[in-house]
Amino acid sequence: MKHLPVAIFIFCSLLLNGQELQGYSTEEASKQIKIEEQFRTSIDKSRFKTHLKSLTSEPHLAGTPENERVRDYMAMVMKEAGLDVKSYPYEVYLSDGPGESHIEIISPERLVLEQKEKALEEDPFSNHPKLLKGFNMFSGSAEVTAEVVYANYGRKQDFEMLKELGIDITGKIVIARYGGNFRGYKAKFAEAHGAAGLIIYTDPKDSGFTRGLVFPEGVYYNESGIQRGSLLTLDWTGDPLTPYEPALPLGDKNSPERLNPDQVGLHTIPVTPIGYGAANHIFKHMKGGVVPQSWQGGLPYTYRLEGGSDLKINFKVNQPKVQTKVYNVVGTLKGKTFPDEWIILGCHYDAWSFGATDPNSGTAMLLSLSETLGKMAKAGKRPKRSILIAHWDAEEHGVIGSTEWVEQLKDELKAKSVAYINLDGAASGKSFGASSSPSLKTILAESTKLVDYPYSDKTVYEEWTKDNPTPRIGNLGGGSDHIAFYMHSGIPSLSAGYRGPTLYHTNYDDYYFYETFVDPDFQIGPNLEAVMGTLSLRLANAQILPYDVVRYATDLNIHFENAHKQVKAYSPQFEGFKNCEMAINKLKISAEKLTLAIEKAIHNNSFKKRTLKTINKHLLELEKSFLINEGLPFGDWYKSLYVSSDPFSGYASWILPAIQYQIESKDESKLSYWDEKYAEVINNLTTKINAVMPLLE
Repeated sequence: MKHLPVAIFIFCSLLLNGQELQGYSTEEASKQIKIEEQFRTSIDKSRFKTHLKSLTSEPHLAGTPENERVRDYMAMVMKEAGLDVKSYPYEVYLSDGPGESHIEIISPERLVLEQKEKALEEDPFSNHPKLLKGFNMFSGSAEVTAEVVYANYGRKQDFEMLKELGIDITGKIVIARYGGNFRGYKAKFAEAHGAAGLIIYTDPKDSGFTRGLVFPEGVYYNESGIQRGSLLTLDWTGDPLTPYEPALPLGDKNSPERLNPDQVGLHTIPVTPIGYGAANHIFKHMKGGVVPQSWQGGLPYTYRLEGGSDLKINFKVNQPKVQTKVYNVVGTLKGKTFPDEWIILGCHYDAWSFGATDPNSGTAMLLSLSETLGKMAKAGKRPKRSILIAHWDAEEHGVIGSTEWVEQLKDELKAKSVAYINLDGAASGKSFGASSSPSLKTILAESTKLVDYPYSDKTVYEEWTKDNPTPRIGNLGGGSDHIAFYMHSGIPSLSAGYRGPTLYHTNYDDYYFYETFVDPDFQIGPNLEAVMGTLSLRLANAQILPYDVVRYATDLNIHFENAHKQVKAYSPQFEGFKNCEMAINKLKISAEKLTLAIEKAIHNNSFKKRTLKTINKHLLELEKSFLINEGLPFGDWYKSLYVSSDPFSGYASWILPAIQYQIESKDESKLSYWDEKYAEVINNLTTKINAVMPLLE
């Protein structure tokens, strides 16, 4: 099919894929397909490589002059593309770099442990003078000499297991491997159980020589590879000192009052990461009891729970924290018909080192996308709705830049945002995947059907579904810039892209690694641009917003069935979420009626601009049905009853989070309350759907 004439190819593809453009009349759909094809043929495939090389020319940690040079480069590219570019400055509370840290075994031998990746002859970037040692942002500052305890992944259940085994970690240094939860929770649980310090390492069983060849021969961590990362674990996302308010610069008249850092709840124990080569020097001296089988890692000996009194470590971190200037950069291509309806695509640009895969493969793609959209606009193909290309700062330190922007523009965003599309590190492999709010799952899948996958004779959709009859689209969890949009403000969101093994948060995540292992032909970035451009333009040009409203009922039904099974596992007498079941049934009926009514009305094509604007305004309100003012029981900054990040792991997606919190706590006392509360918000969603119906008659 790739070699058919364009018109025949499009027609055949539509027939074979059974694709209809939801939200478009037949006439408008025909025009849109041509616009999408013109967009894809306008992509300059060389630009992704050019941008990635420029973005990753030097390490660029948030708050540094190097990161500001990246900011200026992005602004220049988007301005030249014809976008209206605006910078949003903030002043946020961050660690002032790694500060001072030191880990030394003082008995039974004396050895200072390495805390930075070794330079490699094969990788010319690995000896850059501005590369920093490994560190964890928001570590406490202290010095301690103590014994060692191994805590597996440092999860809640791991510390509980140590307690069951009679292992006292009070006053000791915990060593835990990466994986299983957000690193900040490892520190939170260690401190709560009385640990004096925490060392985090990457185990070769999780990413090292047991998985395959290590860098520079392969894609897995070598013995000196160190995963950096923030430890921020507060009851809100964003700047630690300005919850709910944008951290505008201190000199700004609207700058909010800051909280006292000592009263926020930041970690106080020292925490730092190392590679498994350094960790080996600790583990080989441990003499305590044998670990549970599931705790065994990949180093070549039996792992032990304790080091005993003979193994002592001196561990010091001195990491000052200061107010730091960070900057979001947002380019806007103004819509010609509905300029106050926004499709927002975003990716952060700050990195722990060069950031070739994370995040700047996504950044480079967005810059190329802005150029192609600008080219289309100059040729008279400006989208009907506005498309915003956003580059967030300080994501790596706690999803800060995007959160401050959402807090600053929250009312405007709630009124205008059609969707937020997150593209963090989105061209970092060759395997396509996605997570999404229910309403965007269908249009995302449909947007992959006319784009050819570059490394097979399949479309992206066919490659994506080669092992499954339908695409697997997950639920959004924590860990990236969709959080404030989706979980705080109720804006439909998705995260999509190509993934693969990376040297995550190490100094080796550089252009050499990308060019050698990720995508030597540099085809994935342009291909992702084709998918995201198609998706963005479909959202931007639809007469009626193409949300899949039936999917709300479908997904809610699945999630409540799962919740019911989880409760029954510890409470066999539980009879189910009866109120929610009835509410979902009503929602399904109304959603199906609305879908049919839109399809019928739009094919009559009798709408006036004012009517369409009113209909779409109602549709923009649907996702916000799940927001509750009082917030969730584990943190009132999180407002969505539909979804939140897991408050015990930080990364996982919690669907029906208020109920999930009761399940994790094995608490039945409030399940009936939440059954009523969830039924209330589901009925509210149904009411909003029903309000659209008269506008279609």
